[in-house]
Amino acid sequence: MDSSRSTAHGSPSAAASTPPTLAATFPFWLKLGFISFGGPAGQIAIMHREVVERRGWMDERGFMRALNFCMLLPGPEALQLAIYLGWRMHGVRGGLVAGLCFFLPAVALLLGLSFIYVLYGEVPAVAAALTGLKAVVVALIAQAVVKVASRALRGPVALLLATGGFLALAVLHIAFPWVLAAAAAAGMLLLRPSDGAAEPAGATQRRVLPAGGVLAGGLLLWLLPLALVTLALGGGSLYAKVYLFFTQVALVTFGGAYAVLAYVNQQVVESLGWITQAQAVAGLALAETTPGPLVIVLQFMGFMAGWNDPGTLGQAQGAVLAALLAAWATFLPSFVFIFLGAPHLAKLQANPRLAGAMAGITAAVVGVIASLAVSFGRAVLLPGGAEAPAWGAIAIALAALALLLRTRLDVLWVIAGGALAGLLLGAA
Repeated sequence: MDSSRSTAHGSPSAAASTPPTLAATFPFWLKLGFISFGGPAGQIAIMHREVVERRGWMDERGFMRALNFCMLLPGPEALQLAIYLGWRMHGVRGGLVAGLCFFLPAVALLLGLSFIYVLYGEVPAVAAALTGLKAVVVALIAQAVVKVASRALRGPVALLLATGGFLALAVLHIAFPWVLAAAAAAGMLLLRPSDGAAEPAGATQRRVLPAGGVLAGGLLLWLLPLALVTLALGGGSLYAKVYLFFTQVALVTFGGAYAVLAYVNQQVVESLGWITQAQAVAGLALAETTPGPLVIVLQFMGFMAGWNDPGTLGQAQGAVLAALLAAWATFLPSFVFIFLGAPHLAKLQANPRLAGAMAGITAAVVGVIASLAVSFGRAVLLPGGAEAPAWGAIAIALAALALLLRTRLDVLWVIAGGALAGLLLGAA
């Protein structure tokens, strides 16, 4: 990242010691919710450029420590980083404003795209564009494998954990939480990453809520939707099951959206049968075109579960309800984790066993994402089996992967190119 510090708001050190008012930061957080394309890497780069380099609201060291802390937590790290930065400047109110602005635009946009998909997805032009988008998704997952592997697979232990993660999901079909638990235990025993930097003085000197209050508030906000759904539709309804399932998912979302999607795909497609494999791939393709955290794809999966089996509700009502329940269950824990852990940032990062456990999970995640690439690749590139490959989709996927790995072209242009190539392929 560029280390320049030019800013119209004064020097970074001065600005960081006297942050702007919450009202002054609100337009930035709202804008971020609409421009944060490019997945977590792009979103983190935007926040670094704006918060550290241009506006000087935080120094480089504090930003990197915050990012490392968010990567220790389950959930979307870019969203958690935004919550932390808001909390750092303005306490709980700031964290709520930053976090809500970051993901609510994506919730609204993906709801609109979901309806377009179910209403017009069979229209030839739309179906052709989706074919191109799905091929690009396969390339994006393959790129993620390469990028994470280059960062995480250092040494024979990490390589063994990655191989084990792939075999556990792709061959043995072991549940994702057990794979994470085993990788964490192995990393705790065998890996010892270190981060010797000390927490900057005064970094957490702000009024914080008692841990009991944070937990009680989070539990109440989680229980309220469940109680309403249970009273209105029954505890055994699809909607209660969707809410409980995606709550469980939110607690094991280590390694980013691609990693958790391998587990969710295994469950909602293969075990529970809520959606089809084609719908899962389409959901990731649509999520890639929206700003905000990529894990918003879980909202689409909830939407399709409600659309496919609405029960006593209409399809549209059921789909929206299931989508919002999935989104609430997915994002609520991120706020609780940050408000609980941010005041104890230095202590958490100094724990070598915790660092080893996270290194083990990161290594295993390489294999987990690779298993997702195989699953989605089979569905998109070999829809009729090995004897009937989709050569057009294969060509689009290979071209997209070459662009992603060999150029610095923005991912949105690659996605747009994939959709255009799909349209041309359909026309031909």
